[in-house]
Amino acid sequence: MNFVFISPYFPENYWNFCDRLHANGVNVLGIGDAPFDSLPARLKSALTEYYRVSNMENYDEMVRAMGFFTFKYGKIDWVESNNEYWLEQDARLRSDFNITTGIKAEEIAKFKHKSVMKEYYRAAGVPTARWHLADTLEKSLKFAKTVGWPIVAKPDNGVGANNTYKICSREELTAFFDENGAAAAGYILEEFVDGEVVTFDGVADGNARPIYAASHVTPDSIMDIAHGEKPLWYYVDPTISPELRRAGEATLRAFGACNRFFHCEFFRLKTGKPGLGKAGEILGLEVNMRPAGGYTVDMLNYAGGLDLYQVWADMVTFGEARHPLARYHRCCCCTSRRDSIGYAVSHAQILEKYRQQINAAPRLPEVLAREMGDQLYIACFEDAGAMAAFREDVQHRA
Repeated sequence: MNFVFISPYFPENYWNFCDRLHANGVNVLGIGDAPFDSLPARLKSALTEYYRVSNMENYDEMVRAMGFFTFKYGKIDWVESNNEYWLEQDARLRSDFNITTGIKAEEIAKFKHKSVMKEYYRAAGVPTARWHLADTLEKSLKFAKTVGWPIVAKPDNGVGANNTYKICSREELTAFFDENGAAAAGYILEEFVDGEVVTFDGVADGNARPIYAASHVTPDSIMDIAHGEKPLWYYVDPTISPELRRAGEATLRAFGACNRFFHCEFFRLKTGKPGLGKAGEILGLEVNMRPAGGYTVDMLNYAGGLDLYQVWADMVTFGEARHPLARYHRCCCCTSRRDSIGYAVSHAQILEKYRQQINAAPRLPEVLAREMGDQLYIACFEDAGAMAAFREDVQHRA
């Protein structure tokens, strides 16, 4: 089997995917713009060959790399980056090289455009927040009058909370249109949802059924976290509620999410709202056909005592899991600090006090630190009370 892995060195933990494929006997071929000598040793040992391009945004260079691998190794069976940024390019390469094991260019819109996602959530029977494409100020004001202030504006094709705005008045909406001009048409407007984000994460088989699924919870607004107004805090939920599992599995079927990692986001309403739903109900937010971001895959591994990198590689190689799935269910959490803030408990004291519970404490690169914070902490606990105490120690300001 010939597997082309796009940008296998970013994020830094993605070498694990190549390592597990290699262990399963797969011919792993890498394409990226980083010098080969800069790659981690474990990644180098997992790659059969690496083709360096000068610019991964240059599609002609990517085609030449694929053509070289095809000429040397024969037909390519898989192309994947597991990275949101490259999903559209991955799909285009599959279409151009007739690779049938993933999303093709003609179907990528349903996984990238939030307005198109709404149709598939509806087919799954999963309600969503009411929405409107930001075509004109007049129509957008009419939408806001229907659903009430505030509303949220975010790129129709975008990731996370980047370039996302909470708009609370007619004046702010007018300013949004004035500042963005023609680019406003690329935004989707949604009614504001007072809810916590709960996810349905895992690996799906060739029939869009989860081989393994788990969930994590972000109680605070992701917009507030990304804009630095609240500290990063989320945790792996040891259980998946029946209503979340039903919504997650129905969503995978509706989207046809086959042979991939999935990261489906939902709201669980904190308060009810007419026209939206009752407190505790599940609403569809958006789907991401790749692993959850940051170190979440590692968190799921720590919480469950499994190896999701291996589960994914088994899906690719065998169509099923050949290695053990979850052995236990612990609380695993992630929180962070920003260098610009003073804290009551020092970094050294945190590492000493929680040395038995902390799994990792990496410094984040600038590209991630802007949204997540500079210093990350990942830790596991046997109960929610101990986890809450850890959060208090990490986030308590001087």
